[in-house]
Amino acid sequence: MSVYDISVKTISGEEQTLAAYKGHVLLIVNTASKCGLTPQYKGLQELYERYQDQGLVVLGFPCNQFAGQEPGSEEEIAQFCDLNYGVTFPLFAKVDVNGPTAHPLYQYLKSQAPEGNGEEIEWNFAKFLVNKQGQVAKRIGARVQPEELTTDIESLLKA
Repeated sequence: MSVYDISVKTISGEEQTLAAYKGHVLLIVNTASKCGLTPQYKGLQELYERYQDQGLVVLGFPCNQFAGQEPGSEEEIAQFCDLNYGVTFPLFAKVDVNGPTAHPLYQYLKSQAPEGNGEEIEWNFAKFLVNKQGQVAKRIGARVQPEELTTDIESLLKA
């Protein structure tokens, strides 16, 4: 099994696998609209705009598991992201990232990460970098700002 085999639901409700992103560097982030870290949406969008043409795709997975900080519907989340941060990177339906109801994507990411292997996600805006071959290259904490990832992203894009 690889990251590309995992089925996800888009924010508009369509089922798809991550195979659509084969050959790209992926930055996968669990997001929330009512979190102290929500302004990271701006930095994530800037990374996406800066590196999209070189092969980076940011994937946002809203999550309501941390202090109920993503209470809205998918439609409300999409509107919030568009209106407040001009988000154009792909967003997906809400998921759980921890516990017995954790989405298979997050089970996979946590089990394959070189750092914090198998550990629970600590908060909203935890990040995973996946290389062009679909391997989890790095797990990044929630408080790390998107702009701090440029060196890692650039090296994965060149690889």
